[in-house]
Amino acid sequence: MLRITIAALGLLAAQVAAQCSREDLIAATDSLLAAQTAGKPDGVVPLADTVAYLEAFKTADIKTGILSHPLKIDFNRSLHDTTQCATYTEIIVTDRTHPYVIGTQMRFAGGKIANISTLVTDQGDWLFNATGTYYWASRENWDPIPEDQRDTREVIQAAADAYADLFNDKSVQVPWGHPCARLEGGSYTGSGSANDRCDVGVPNG
Repeated sequence: MLRITIAALGLLAAQVAAQCSREDLIAATDSLLAAQTAGKPDGVVPLADTVAYLEAFKTADIKTGILSHPLKIDFNRSLHDTTQCATYTEIIVTDRTHPYVIGTQMRFAGGKIANISTLVTDQGDWLFNATGTYYWASRENWDPIPEDQRDTREVIQAAADAYADLFNDKSVQVPWGHPCARLEGGSYTGSGSANDRCDVGVPNG
């Protein structure tokens, strides 16, 4: 199954020398989850002396942003990129009073978090359905792919770039897998069958 999270595509940007270990990145995403649960932004570590914090691609105050709101996290998944020294964390909150689906990317410099960029989605956003996202995301298998079966970083980046470009240019050819399913918001294109397809169209923009 193929699933691409748009907000995570930035992890596949041009390669740079690794500056941190997988263990350090995991510790950082663990601290992010703990900070979000407690509503304490200063719990995210290790922070650089100057941190760029963005919500919805706009500069924001980390002290009053989403991290300052304690949330009961029902599901989370993190990606750890030791080549880019960056992480991406998906957070799903199904609380009926205010559900959220949050995506947070953190980038490191000199072993410390220098940039935190968060997309917060809730009621009214495109295809938003936190319970649907939770249902499908929690059933996906993201176990490591055996090394001898992995595509190269360049192949993965090219596929991700093509998928992102498709929203603005319908002529782009995306190398969909077979079977393939897309999870976007709370909408899932598959049913778990061998005939699941991803080439079912995308909206503009």
